[in-house]
Amino acid sequence: MTFPSPHSASVQRRPVVVVGAGPAGLTVGGILRAAAVDCVVLETESREFIETRPRAGVIEEWAVRELDRRGLAAGLPGRAQAHDTCEFRFGGERHRLRYHELTGRHHYVYPQPLLVTDLVREYADVRGGDIRFGVREVRLHDLETDRPSVSYLCPETGERRVIRCDFVAGCDGARGVSRQAVPASRAALARHDHGIGWLALLAEAPPSADCVVFGVHPRGFAGHMARGPGVTRYYLQCPPGDDPENWPHERVWAELRQRLGAAGAPALTEGRLIEKRVLDMHDYVVSSMEFGRLFLAGDAAHLTAPIAAKGMNLALHDAFLLGDALVARVTGGDGAGLAGYSTACLRRAWDYQEFSQWLSGVYHGPASGDPYQAATSLARLRRLFTSPAAARAFAEQYLGAGDAY
Repeated sequence: MTFPSPHSASVQRRPVVVVGAGPAGLTVGGILRAAAVDCVVLETESREFIETRPRAGVIEEWAVRELDRRGLAAGLPGRAQAHDTCEFRFGGERHRLRYHELTGRHHYVYPQPLLVTDLVREYADVRGGDIRFGVREVRLHDLETDRPSVSYLCPETGERRVIRCDFVAGCDGARGVSRQAVPASRAALARHDHGIGWLALLAEAPPSADCVVFGVHPRGFAGHMARGPGVTRYYLQCPPGDDPENWPHERVWAELRQRLGAAGAPALTEGRLIEKRVLDMHDYVVSSMEFGRLFLAGDAAHLTAPIAAKGMNLALHDAFLLGDALVARVTGGDGAGLAGYSTACLRRAWDYQEFSQWLSGVYHGPASGDPYQAATSLARLRRLFTSPAAARAFAEQYLGAGDAY
């Protein structure tokens, strides 16, 4: 492509360009700003869109501690819901797993749009960070040289603007340009398809339980997660690619009552369904999260189906490591963090992938139509409530509480 003249006002210079304003990109930007490293964050959507886009809401305790330590939590521990128990329902019975008693740890429920709102405010409004919304046709250039650049179309003028930089943080998700910029020969993609879908629902109704509930049923998995005093997230296993319009109000609540039903369980509080989406359950991991001066983070590098609620936590883990490594390199010339970045991130990513795979077998085995899978899934579940060692191992993985990955 033809760039504008190096002396043009449309050519700028920054040490770091961050592509994508999700949790990973905004956290990297916040870390850089706190260290007085100049950067710019580019986002194709509007600020209103990213602050209201429905996403997951489980944040692990270690991630909240890291956000708080860096001044990025904005009082999150006081506003988020702390959870210390989950409940499995299977065979018509309720089984509570008090993971805080097993590990001394808990996790938080805090919807991703609220976290993104906090991070945008801290980066842009409090720390004066440069963030450009609504950019179009973002392109990455010369990534294998010491003079990479990022260009985009300005939404106001339609002019192509260029930012020359030292490093690019690719945090723009599964469909963004960052992962596409890495040749397949340099970063192979390992992908797994679970062969099932989840109907993701938001109900305008108060929670029907005091904790997260997992319904493991021959008709399919069902999940219940509080999202606030008047809103509840539900999931229903369904065929992949199913049409949400196949699930009218009456059918949804009938299935939820059946799949989450158990002796002694309170009746579900029904309400208007304000969101219905079908999520096809699949995962992928790239073999390397770096390409020249480009470093991938979050869903640009690895996607974990919401089966184990790990996606946002992995994105934050990447961002902490990448932000720190970029600060060390830009301010002090220390490249050790960047050299070990991909290996450190992928170790945790694969651990979380393995747990998600294990949990998928538990959730979906009874509805697989395979008697062997159904029986072994229930055996795994029973073990959680008969073996303290099995319960502790599950709790550690569920909370992301391992000391090293």
